[in-house]
Amino acid sequence: QLVESGGGVVQAGGSLTLSCTGSGFSLNPFAIAWIRRAPGKARVPISCIKSDHGRTNYADSVKGRATISRDIDKGTVSLQMTGLVPEDTAVYYCAAEPDYPNTPCFEMQYDYFGQGTQITVSS
Repeated sequence: QLVESGGGVVQAGGSLTLSCTGSGFSLNPFAIAWIRRAPGKARVPISCIKSDHGRTNYADSVKGRATISRDIDKGTVSLQMTGLVPEDTAVYYCAAEPDYPNTPCFEMQYDYFGQGTQITVSS
């Protein structure tokens, strides 16, 4: 089971850090993606990280404002978001997939999802 935390209500321009934790297991062997669903819209991947060498990818919508990282010791993954805008309002999910080589993390199929955490950005 994946568990997200760190969501909340923040004013435009603010920052939040989301965390993804495996319930009883380490996320180190997994590729991890953060995917968000804004009200009335489809889920959209915004960032991901491979297990090997921590290669990362970002959607254009968050590039320069988001940083995904691993805590190897804790076996968790975080997503730091800065410069938040109302358009970032969404439910944020972390997703996991046992990693495999030679495939960028945005091109992977993720089968394990958490319940999501809400970010609301007020203007």
